[in-house]
Amino acid sequence: MRDQIVKFISAQTSVTVCCVDQENNPWCFTCFFAVEEREMLLFYKTHDDTRHARMLVQHGKVSGTILPDKLNKLMVQGLQFEGLQLPAGDPLAAGASAFYHQRHPIARTRAGSMCCIRLDYLKMTDSTLGFGKKLTWKREQEEMGNK
Repeated sequence: MRDQIVKFISAQTSVTVCCVDQENNPWCFTCFFAVEEREMLLFYKTHDDTRHARMLVQHGKVSGTILPDKLNKLMVQGLQFEGLQLPAGDPLAAGASAFYHQRHPIARTRAGSMCCIRLDYLKMTDSTLGFGKKLTWKREQEEMGNK
């Protein structure tokens, strides 16, 4: 199941991320991303002065969606996720810049900070496997299985 979800995520280029401020006011933003499959990390680039960057420094929990770059209305696919934006300097985010810029080389021409979301829960709808078929992945279950 994990492999099918990773294959879908890796084929896409943009993500919508949702966050909340200290008063629980929601905000969403869309950006390009790269996914690191082994650790299930999502890397993106932003500017420190954006509304979402300021919000995520205060409260790192996120949710979001990834849709296919090209929609097929007969074969619905999409993914919902929950995760945590890791603080700058977290060891898991060490290779974020190189990894992201390998996938999006043009982004080297734009200033910005690299960010890393640790994906903790994924729920994918994949109608190519049968109408409304759901696939799920949870970090905690995978980690328990590796012990």
